[in-house]
Amino acid sequence: MYYTKVNQDNCIACGLCQIISPDLFDYTSEGIAFSKMDLNAGNVPIPDGRFEAFLDAYRKCPTGAILRSDRPFPPAEQRF
Repeated sequence: MYYTKVNQDNCIACGLCQIISPDLFDYTSEGIAFSKMDLNAGNVPIPDGRFEAFLDAYRKCPTGAILRSDRPFPPAEQRF
């Protein structure tokens, strides 16, 4: 089981993650990516049926902004 969120400070709004995995990633009004499942909190596990698309986006992110963890991420300040 894995969790994801986007390090929004590293995101360059290239659009790749949303193209590869539109069920998991979207963009703020400023064009910065976030995880749709939990509004980028990183506390909802990636569904099994979406893991391959997640992994593809994770590997192809040009700045490494997509994060992955085997446990929920600690609470952090949101940009919404």
